[in-house]
Amino acid sequence: MRDYYRAAAAMTLIALFATVYTAVQDNPAAQPQTEQPPDDGKTAPAAPPREPTVTVLDHRDVQGILGKEVRGAADENMGRIADVIVDRSGQARAAVIDFGGFLGVGSRKIAVAWDALRFLPDAKKGEHIALELTRDQVRAAPEFKEDKPVVVLRASGSLESLPFP
Repeated sequence: MRDYYRAAAAMTLIALFATVYTAVQDNPAAQPQTEQPPDDGKTAPAAPPREPTVTVLDHRDVQGILGKEVRGAADENMGRIADVIVDRSGQARAAVIDFGGFLGVGSRKIAVAWDALRFLPDAKKGEHIALELTRDQVRAAPEFKEDKPVVVLRASGSLESLPFP
């Protein structure tokens, strides 16, 4: 008999929670509001959340660059873009190029300054990514390694160290 009363109590609680949940969903004013700090006149009122906007990009005007081939100043193959490094504000600072080697064997990653890359239209291949550095300059650059300070090769051939978080 005791199990019967427990089951009845459990069913009653479930029905009560379902009723409250339904009432809250049907009446948005009944939903709990986050507590706002008192207005002392020094802080600006919080702006209401904005609706997201949509931008449509034409597939002929944009493309992904990861894995794309990079050509050097003398039109030699410099490797493929393996990653893009951005700063805290979201600005692209460097591209990581998988340089050298054959079929991924013997290659190493080099970080080159974003402004050393040129995205040029090519009638045969679509977008052409050119690097304003020679093969010897890239070969002499230090290797990019995860979790280490990033040393970036600039278009002039000089090196720049990016801050490490």
